[in-house]
Amino acid sequence: MIATLAKRRKPAAPEAPHPSGDKRFKILETQMKRYQFKQDALIEVLHKAQELFGFLDEGLLIFIAHGLKLPPSRVYGVATFYHFFKLKPQGAHTCVICMGTACYVKGADKILASLEEDLKIKSGETTPDGKVSLVSARCIGACGIAPAVVYDGVVTARQSADDAFAKVKGWMGHVA
Repeated sequence: MIATLAKRRKPAAPEAPHPSGDKRFKILETQMKRYQFKQDALIEVLHKAQELFGFLDEGLLIFIAHGLKLPPSRVYGVATFYHFFKLKPQGAHTCVICMGTACYVKGADKILASLEEDLKIKSGETTPDGKVSLVSARCIGACGIAPAVVYDGVVTARQSADDAFAKVKGWMGHVA
């Protein structure tokens, strides 16, 4: 009886390799196996998937849902809740404007509006040349240095629209 219970508790790996033959799926499967296919490992698995693929498309989210035995809606819900998960290919550079209360009160809305106008894209989009993705976040937890902007993963304090414009134009190969 104990052997039977042990077999039942042992997590099962996905039945077959991904039909595409893409080796990144095997690496992701190994990551899920490391966490014993536990549902609690969803965020860690999503991070690894994004690291491997650059973004989380629908097929990838379904693969993860199957591997962790979660409903796809749950995986999608987590992937869309956190601003650091991307569902579309991103630009070479990413600019995240914090829109939390402290940042908003100190002008984050003006920074975002200025960049949207200058880049001719909306928050959540990437420039047509693929150089810059513009993102807004609910709050990045940097209230003491508001307004905060995250440039390629680096949090920068007390930004203005001019500061953000200069940084982004530098990425695009233009002088501000």
